[in-house]
Amino acid sequence: MRWGVEQRLEFIEFRLFWEGSINRAGIVEFFGVSVPQASKDLTLYQERAPGNMEYDTRGKRYVAADKFVLRFLAPDPYVYLAQLRSVAEGAVPAHDSWIATLPNADVALTPKRDVNIQVLRRVLDAVRENGSVEIFYQSMNKVRPDPIWRRITPHAFGFDGFRWHTRAYCHLENRFKDFLLPRILEVRGKEKPGATGDQDDLWNNFFDVIIGPHPDLTESQKKVVAKDYGLDDGNGVLSVRYAMLFYVLKRLGLLSDAAKQSARTQHIVALNRKETEAALNKAELQI
Repeated sequence: MRWGVEQRLEFIEFRLFWEGSINRAGIVEFFGVSVPQASKDLTLYQERAPGNMEYDTRGKRYVAADKFVLRFLAPDPYVYLAQLRSVAEGAVPAHDSWIATLPNADVALTPKRDVNIQVLRRVLDAVRENGSVEIFYQSMNKVRPDPIWRRITPHAFGFDGFRWHTRAYCHLENRFKDFLLPRILEVRGKEKPGATGDQDDLWNNFFDVIIGPHPDLTESQKKVVAKDYGLDDGNGVLSVRYAMLFYVLKRLGLLSDAAKQSARTQHIVALNRKETEAALNKAELQI
């Protein structure tokens, strides 16, 4: 099956599953195909997913059958929620979403970090070609209060939930570090690399953070927290890169002893807290 046809079949299934109906106009408007092609797509969907949809003569549309079974999409609620979030954040315009009728939604916004598009392109180019570049970087270091030129060999990118950074070997300090993209003011001078990504132990090795419900919660509250976080048998394991451990713990409220915080606001704790603190210390010592 050609990719374009498969995309349209997935689109049909998305609309049927999440919105309960679809018509030819929806396919025509979103993909820019002809009306006859949209009819062919709907017929093909009926052949590939028999019994999934029925024609509503009054509404002149196809509706999802009672015994609907996903054939082209994985049963993942986050497929829908990711699109809803992208539109709510303004990252994707509403007309580019597969959602026909967008429900009212909002997200807890954070200030948009200003990433220079040319800086990002140059850093991406260095990652792709395994090279180094000079960056004019503004750090928050007391020793270097003003921006300076420094050479880095970037090999990956990280997102802490608020900001993007590039993971790179710093030729100035001879170690791997995180460089926030908004603080890279200019990029120049592509050269040979320094240490490469396969030598970045903190990036390539993982630590398991074992999480569970806060001990002060009631049994019913613990059950719903376990359900909320997808915890099996009351606990779960987050396999985290050492290089990302600080960011993950900070976002989950686990940098300090979460068991000493109020269970009303901090619903999970690190069950292997001592080992987690040791892993964080190991990472921070190398950083």
